[in-house]
Amino acid sequence: MSDLIEDDGPGAGPRGNAPEFTVSELSGAVKRVVEGEFPHVRVRGEVGRVSRPRSGHVYLDLKDERAVLSGVIWKGAAARLATQPEEGLEVVATGRLTTFPGQSRYQIVIEDIRPAGQGALMALLEQRKKQLAAEGLFDEARKRRLPYLPEVIGVVTSPSGAVIRDILHRLRDRFPRHVLIWPVAVQGERCAPEVANAIRGFNALPRRGPIPRPDLLIVARGGGSIEDLWGFNEEIVARAAAASGIPLVSAVGHETDTTLIDFVSDRRAPTPTAAAELAVPVRLDLVVWLDGQGGRLTHALTAGLARRGERLRDLGRGLPRPETLVEYPRQRLDTLSDRLPAALSRGVQARRVTLSEAAGSLRPALLASRLDFRRDAFAALGPRLAPALARLVAARREALGRRADRLDLRPVRDDLARRREALDRVARRLSEAGAAGLAARRERLAALDRLRETLGYRATLERGYAVVRGDGAVVTRKAAAEAASALEVEFADGRLRLGQGPKRGGGSKASDPPPEQGSLF
Repeated sequence: MSDLIEDDGPGAGPRGNAPEFTVSELSGAVKRVVEGEFPHVRVRGEVGRVSRPRSGHVYLDLKDERAVLSGVIWKGAAARLATQPEEGLEVVATGRLTTFPGQSRYQIVIEDIRPAGQGALMALLEQRKKQLAAEGLFDEARKRRLPYLPEVIGVVTSPSGAVIRDILHRLRDRFPRHVLIWPVAVQGERCAPEVANAIRGFNALPRRGPIPRPDLLIVARGGGSIEDLWGFNEEIVARAAAASGIPLVSAVGHETDTTLIDFVSDRRAPTPTAAAELAVPVRLDLVVWLDGQGGRLTHALTAGLARRGERLRDLGRGLPRPETLVEYPRQRLDTLSDRLPAALSRGVQARRVTLSEAAGSLRPALLASRLDFRRDAFAALGPRLAPALARLVAARREALGRRADRLDLRPVRDDLARRREALDRVARRLSEAGAAGLAARRERLAALDRLRETLGYRATLERGYAVVRGDGAVVTRKAAAEAASALEVEFADGRLRLGQGPKRGGGSKASDPPPEQGSLF
């Protein structure tokens, strides 16, 4: 750098003898001086403007009361940061100074950035609380009730700490439940993304999948400083807890520790042990309560039956005796039975007299004269019938013609077409449903047949086993085999008969039917 700014000699003038540099040469010289003098610096200041373009780099300003320093965090370093820069946060940035010749400015390339003390962390926490509260994530109306007795409980915590042992021990004492553990880091840079991914992962499990979906989630960690618990103050953890479709209990730190996840969770437990107590009731208390309820129910049923029995007896005393109810109808029936023969005789006699009188007036000459009169009347009406019928038919035909002009068959045809289409759709659906049902039953039948083949003892014989029989019975013990006079061994391809006793040789093929069960060896 000294070569660039020194004079050529003692006689060099202020203008004509001064060396000339290009802009790039001068900018490069300044860059080398700045980077050589400040290769590693720590700068404390307040984060001003923060920009995150699509490239993944982060551009920001560090400022205090009198100056502003531009800064850049390259994409790889930004992904490794434990604390993301936010506007208004007081931080300590570690990096190196350099220049940006394109805009004639100097800047710091930040490799690490951390809050400047606990006060800065608390200020950042309050800022995030106000932002999430303004979005309504802390509202009590959106919090759900915890299930009374969850079948499966998901726990997001470290698998090696005392927290998971306390939770499992407490659940075992109160009411044993099925517990799924999602191991995560509970502090450090990996804490926030792993906890958020665990919450989202539990929610992504299918309800009837191979891994059961939890009915309740517990996010737990032991106590620690605000720096140790900071992963649970990250925005991604709070938003994942707020978006959880499964009721969530937060149990981070001790009772005096408060994190962002406590505000968005459905319930906050002061300790992990208290979270287990919130998750399930005490089984013995439920048993005692059920016994008490059963006793009350039995007492109520007994008392109700007794009251209804007493009421029934009271109503029964107010009813007349059955014999009293049928006495009068029985007496009336006897009276009417006595009067019935005489009444029948009188009725028959009266009808006989009426029939005799009618028969006396029916003479053949009178009937013949009446028939002649009716025949003459019909003969007179015969010639008038044909013209009358013709006029009636003409009138009806004319009326039908007038009505036919007003009739329109298009609505009838449209209705018939719609009904025909509906009938075709129903027929297709029935055909498809029948085909699907038939295919499902065929698959079921094939599966049952494969299961039958698998469970049968002959499939076991194919794998190298055998059935031993002695004296016609299946042999399952060594003593029975020694006592048998002859043994028969069934293999996959046939049977071998051993001579008089299991220790003598000789064999023969057997063709009698196999037993339903046997001893395999």
